[in-house]
Amino acid sequence: MASTSNNSTTKRDTAELRRTMAASPTSDNNVQLSALPPILCYCVASILMTVVNKFVVSGANFSMNFLLLCIQSSVCIACVTTVKQLGIIIFRPFDWQDAKTWFPISFMLAMVIYTGSKSLQFLSIPVYTIFKNLTIILIAYGEVLWFGGRVTGLTFVSFIFMVFSSVIAAWSDVSNAMNDAIPTAGMGSLHDVTDVVQKLNIGYFWMLVNCLTSAAYVLTMRKRIKVTGFSDWDSMFYSNLLSIPVLALFSIVLEDWGTENLNRNFPPETRSFLLMAIAFSGAAAVGISYTTAWCVRVTSSTTYSMVGALNKLPVAASGMLFFGDAVTFGSVSAISVGFLAGLLYAVAKNNQKKAESRMHSETIIPLTNRKP
Repeated sequence: MASTSNNSTTKRDTAELRRTMAASPTSDNNVQLSALPPILCYCVASILMTVVNKFVVSGANFSMNFLLLCIQSSVCIACVTTVKQLGIIIFRPFDWQDAKTWFPISFMLAMVIYTGSKSLQFLSIPVYTIFKNLTIILIAYGEVLWFGGRVTGLTFVSFIFMVFSSVIAAWSDVSNAMNDAIPTAGMGSLHDVTDVVQKLNIGYFWMLVNCLTSAAYVLTMRKRIKVTGFSDWDSMFYSNLLSIPVLALFSIVLEDWGTENLNRNFPPETRSFLLMAIAFSGAAAVGISYTTAWCVRVTSSTTYSMVGALNKLPVAASGMLFFGDAVTFGSVSAISVGFLAGLLYAVAKNNQKKAESRMHSETIIPLTNRKP
């Protein structure tokens, strides 16, 4: 009887193990398919947001970035509140305790968008998108420290290519700027060259700050989402609502609200169109905020940043198409190397995931061998 019982138990254990191993590929496929909608939506939203923001801040005298971001966040809140009233979406009502918990995330989001807008003001879209790759490296090592992540050899190689692409982009950007500053007929004035160098230095400074704040924002939001249990709409609603007073305060304190400066930032002949573009960018911010949280929840913070890196090709093309960014050997090479780095990173993360799944399946112990 004992032998029959043991054989029966062993058969059940074997059947359980087979079902587990057979279900694993299906489960992985379902996870991969569920990640496609947020990834695609994030790509479209990020392209729209980058192009529209570049258009708004490209004015020769534009200097009111905090006001721009405050208007965008206000439009964003108006949009989601209206959609909620129509019964299309649901998110939790405002709660002061949730607001206190989420305020650091909202503040960091405001800094991410602000530093990004300042970077776009001084750098071209291709250079901006390539340097965003450096955020991936910061996030990856942040996940190692905070979430027990791991950086494999192939992942490290992809990081080297990311840095290399950024160096090529910077070299191409500086070369093109210098060629534009120095007339072909002569050596140009020292003043022109100094202005170019100063502008580039400012742009790269804001790019560095943007990379640091972006990494801090993504990593911290991942931790807070787990603590608060926020849904995607909850995180989007609180992020934008709490950023409005911060941006308004910074705008009032740091920006010039005089009539002359307002006319320089919003010229009467283009004011209506510019305000429409800002309103549209605010609506696009709904997509950015929502799809960011969606991507981080469904995939991981590093995967979310990787999607943004792979998205550089259409984003860079939009800059060349709409804003006349130079198409040179250096810029194309930088984009190509950056895209290759993204592909290497995707392969490395996929191999790492397969290895971890394989190790997990090998650690499954039959029930008859388990100690009571």
